[in-house]
Amino acid sequence: MNEVSAPSQSLDNVKLIYVLYLASILLGITSIIGLIMAYVNKNGDEGLSNNHYRFQIRTFWISLLYGVICIVTMPLFGLGILLTLALLVWFIVRCVKGLKAVGEQREIEDVTTWLV
Repeated sequence: MNEVSAPSQSLDNVKLIYVLYLASILLGITSIIGLIMAYVNKNGDEGLSNNHYRFQIRTFWISLLYGVICIVTMPLFGLGILLTLALLVWFIVRCVKGLKAVGEQREIEDVTTWLV
């Protein structure tokens, strides 16, 4: 019975982190809470939940880098605004892709991608 509840609990945490990431679009700080949860819960490089934790951690840091690029390019005739919209779409797509994979109880195929 404990074997069934442990993976379920782990996947619930994975789902919660994706939801925190999506909530950060409006609230901001929740992505940092999600990042901390992902680091705390990640305990290796194998397994379904660890695959998602790695994907979530990379999503945070890559989005932070892309966000800095967006801020730097703001003065360039609206390029920063277009890049910010692209970043928002990219971030949402990655989170939805992760939530869908968790719902199907499968790993993310290419965790190391910088794209979607």
